[in-house]
Amino acid sequence: MTDLSAFPITRKWPARHPDRIQLYSWPTPNGVKASIMLEETGLPYEAHAVSFQANDQLSPEFLSLNPNNKIPAIIDPDGPGGRPLGLFESGAILIYLSDKCARSGREAFVPRDEAARYETIQWLMFQMGGIGPMFGQVGFFNKFAGKDFEDKRPRDRYVAESRRLLSVLEQRLAGRRWIMGDDYTIADIAIFPWVRNLVGFYEAGELVGFGDFTQVARALDAFVARPAVARGLTIPG
Repeated sequence: MTDLSAFPITRKWPARHPDRIQLYSWPTPNGVKASIMLEETGLPYEAHAVSFQANDQLSPEFLSLNPNNKIPAIIDPDGPGGRPLGLFESGAILIYLSDKCARSGREAFVPRDEAARYETIQWLMFQMGGIGPMFGQVGFFNKFAGKDFEDKRPRDRYVAESRRLLSVLEQRLAGRRWIMGDDYTIADIAIFPWVRNLVGFYEAGELVGFGDFTQVARALDAFVARPAVARGLTIPG
């Protein structure tokens, strides 16, 4: 049996199946990137709920794996060289899981062509550097404490930037089924949970004029209709 005792996080979240990938997460747009990828690939894993209400992400055990106190994070008991590997940052986790699948002959959700692989990673970084931070700010100013600010200029700034980012997606998806064309990739797994959150949980669809982005809406519908996505969106329960 794999020994994960070197990872202090397992003291708070004991591994019942230490031979499986350990996922520490919560069903936020960043969190579900990992759970959706794991569901899509079929890699065996065990999910642990990191409760924001209990400030689990600030516990010493969680910080021992991710000092940046953000979800998701994973431990792969069968990492490079057969040694356990701890990893955080959702984009890094997506790339790692994709590479792991490619080595074992599983569907990797990244094109095999080298140029297309880098283009896919480019769109993953587009989500991480633009869509995630900007949509998150819209959520803060539209639904959370920021909605009470009398000065609406900060909100309007993020709304305008979110519309610009949606326009980039709209143009990219014109004539394409997914971000990379016919093939569904980690770029889609990264991007569409955030689009879903913007118009769903953040209730900002009307604010950003989401009705103007028909190609984005079409791809979002296709994304949430995938069985693995439907499962991943609820993990950890």
